[in-house]
Amino acid sequence: MRTLLTGITILLTTTILRAQATGTIKGTVTDAISNAPIGFASVGIEGTTLGAFTEDDGTYELPDVPPGVYTVTVSYLGYRDASEYEVLVNNSRPVVVDFKLETASEELAEVEVFASPFRKTEESPVSLRSIGVTEIRRNPGGARDISKVIQTLPGVTSTASFRNDLIIRGGAPNENRFFIDDIEIPNINHFATQGASGGPVGLINVNFIREVDFYSGAFPTNRGNALSSVFDFKFRDGRDDRFGSVFTVGASDVGLALEGPLGDKTTYILSARRSYLQFLFSALGLPFLPTYNDFQIKTKTKIDSKNEITFLGIGAIDDFELNLDANETEEQRFQLANLPVNTQWNYANGVVYKHYQDNSYWTVVLSRNMLNNEAIKYRDNDESDADNLILDYKSQEIENKLRIERTTRTGGYKINYGVGYQYVKYNNRTFNRIFTSQGPQEIDFASDVAFSKYALFGQVSKKYLDERLVLSLGTRFDGATYNGDMRNPLSQFSPRFSASYALSPDWSVNFNTGIYTQLPAYTVLGYREGGALVNQERLTYITNRQVVAGVEWNTAASSKVSLEGYFKYYTDYPFLLRDSLNLANLGGDFGIIGNEPTLSQAAGRTYGLEFLYQQRLYKGFYGIASYTLGWSEFEDKNGDYIPSAWDARHIGNATIGRRFKGDWEVGVNFRVQTGQPFTPFSDQSSLVLNWDVNNRGIPDYDLLNTERTRPFYGLDIRVDKKWFFKNFSLNAYIDVENLVSQAPITNDLILDRPLDENGTPIGPGIIDNPNDPIAQQRYRLKAITDATATRVPTIGLEIEI
Repeated sequence: MRTLLTGITILLTTTILRAQATGTIKGTVTDAISNAPIGFASVGIEGTTLGAFTEDDGTYELPDVPPGVYTVTVSYLGYRDASEYEVLVNNSRPVVVDFKLETASEELAEVEVFASPFRKTEESPVSLRSIGVTEIRRNPGGARDISKVIQTLPGVTSTASFRNDLIIRGGAPNENRFFIDDIEIPNINHFATQGASGGPVGLINVNFIREVDFYSGAFPTNRGNALSSVFDFKFRDGRDDRFGSVFTVGASDVGLALEGPLGDKTTYILSARRSYLQFLFSALGLPFLPTYNDFQIKTKTKIDSKNEITFLGIGAIDDFELNLDANETEEQRFQLANLPVNTQWNYANGVVYKHYQDNSYWTVVLSRNMLNNEAIKYRDNDESDADNLILDYKSQEIENKLRIERTTRTGGYKINYGVGYQYVKYNNRTFNRIFTSQGPQEIDFASDVAFSKYALFGQVSKKYLDERLVLSLGTRFDGATYNGDMRNPLSQFSPRFSASYALSPDWSVNFNTGIYTQLPAYTVLGYREGGALVNQERLTYITNRQVVAGVEWNTAASSKVSLEGYFKYYTDYPFLLRDSLNLANLGGDFGIIGNEPTLSQAAGRTYGLEFLYQQRLYKGFYGIASYTLGWSEFEDKNGDYIPSAWDARHIGNATIGRRFKGDWEVGVNFRVQTGQPFTPFSDQSSLVLNWDVNNRGIPDYDLLNTERTRPFYGLDIRVDKKWFFKNFSLNAYIDVENLVSQAPITNDLILDRPLDENGTPIGPGIIDNPNDPIAQQRYRLKAITDATATRVPTIGLEIEI
């Protein structure tokens, strides 16, 4: 492989005309509220003499820019300066950098007001991180996946190294919400766990992303139904000068993105991607064969300077089959015995209309999303006998949404208010044989639920004391017609308050407190027994009362140091009645979470401290270091607080990168965290009645989360090399995940099968004890390790034309 890469490098550098053609940066500078063009604003590139003034229509163009990474700044009297960091310039297409400038207060209108390199809004002065596309692409071990990049930030961890379940400040993965260009997207991963979120592979194409705002607290009121985090993705517009394309090849998939103009006022960008993991996994002899496909499209129509329409579509098709020939090892046989055959597809699409006025703008969002999830499992994977059927599951979640909001500035106040409406439909057909601590059970029901959700929200912000003090007050009311308690929006009253005070131009103290609510998962809402929605009258919204405070220091070297403390108190958390278990103590994995009798009664708390040091690109270096000390505790069946499944006590991350001459770049990421809690197996695990149905051990919930996995650490490294040719650019990279690592290992149980004279396992081992009739009903079991530290190398190419 090394010889092949060397040959490719020599061939490219010696046979193709290496005309280091220059690139172009262009865009528009407008007022953030009215969208009115700002003429004669000064636009420049830091560290160079390149600069220009905007035209009367607010447009600018910086030609003849050598390929590289730059910081672009803009300033205009009476407005706050703005900067776009780490803008990657190449010669294959113009880089569009649009600026929306915020007005300065009247007291500061006669002076220049400089912007911090790190984004902070009036509504969310704490717990907000902005991530650019360059940071996502170069993240070591990130595989161009935003969920993996987020895991380097403070307060964030995941359940396992191979999954993207985001655990934010001790909250469950289903407490996060995702928006792309104002449209809510229920899930951003392939092979999602229904009722929980997560999945092993991200589905968002990084070539679409312009930047991501990640809120781990202080959520704006126009972003509802979230308890732990909100992600605001901003997709870039398609190019408006000519047709362009990007072809990518990675370790697991191949993709193509196309973009260009559709007439004078409309641009488009679309992509398709397909994995070839199934061929790789089959060659490696793995017992499962995943295949994923995803599709994305965005069009932007600028009708005139006051009206624009955006259309967005994103979808995925995921198939998960079994490789029945891979059954030689105990680990392979365990996976074949437990993994179902799974098919899943989902989509979300929507239209966003923006109408600008003199001091305000309206946003209207109309969208629809759907998830179809199917799973089937036969005992010993033998489909010839219907009595072998263990699981037959099919479910659909459908949401139709409308949100109307207005943002205005008047008298120094920034005001946002609006309404939202959703019509929800949930279908479920479940057949499942299970064995619990209460004995064998057979679940067989069909469910069809439809109801409406509605919201009213508003937020007011203002700056005082020469903009040193910023205050923001907001509230939100949510309701649903699912039952009488949820129907009253006053029951879901969600006030919130933020404050920020600048002790100096570099130092500030920040604060937020609020009440946030979230509807339980549809799997819980739609569960039936005997034809009745047994959970309907005993469920309500989950509530989280949160307080966050911190101090922040912005240095002169484009770096930031912050320290934040947080406390979250949960009430009305779903309590699963089948095993008398708080949902937060259950954890999440592949499959379905919450499809059982449930009661809204449990409480929980998470709290901790977060340290962050972040260095923007400065003299060729960049990096981030974070440390979190946190606790996540929820009530057990006795009402005692115990560590939840999300309790990762110590989390540390350090990423450092260096850009070298010749367009080389090297990055290294090191991470370490405390082992997460888990529940040991019950003595009932070996019962034949259990094993013939579950094919795995039963947790002993009397010892809930009393053990922990061993601590986890990992090291990732990435090397990039870019070439800029006359008509296209090429980026080649090597990304090695888990170069040196220790997996968060737990044990699973498997049948201890006797061997024949050839060493081949034969029928299940039965404990031979004729004097004990109960023991005659047990299999002989043994423990195996269910996780290993796997080094994952990726060699990728990206060609942009």
